[in-house]
Amino acid sequence: MIEYDKLIIGLVVVLVLALLFVTANPLGRGIWNTWVYHVRKTDDATNYQTIKQVESTCRSMIASYSADKLRYEQYITSDSAEQRSWGEQAKIRANQTAAVYNEYILKNSFVFQGNVPSDIRSELEFLT
Repeated sequence: MIEYDKLIIGLVVVLVLALLFVTANPLGRGIWNTWVYHVRKTDDATNYQTIKQVESTCRSMIASYSADKLRYEQYITSDSAEQRSWGEQAKIRANQTAAVYNEYILKNSFVFQGNVPSDIRSELEFLT
């Protein structure tokens, strides 16, 4: 009975010390955060819903960019100042979409890991 009590007390002390190490020590927090990061990264890379959402978002941004790029190309050489203005606005929207898309691809590149669908580009170019 006494050995059993000592074992329980020893386990409680070890658990308290481990909890203090993880919560109050920078090294412990670093180890914990690294572990949580790798678990989340693996989960996101293998979770079908995450992959589907990232691909859907990419396709949506590509469609928006393409529409604005076509509108820019259509109106930028027009004789009408109003239509040239429409072209410039489309260019601004396309460049904003490209910036957001390129950052989104960088942040979510681990989802594809060499298996990028053919209709998803690795980068959208900026219109000049």
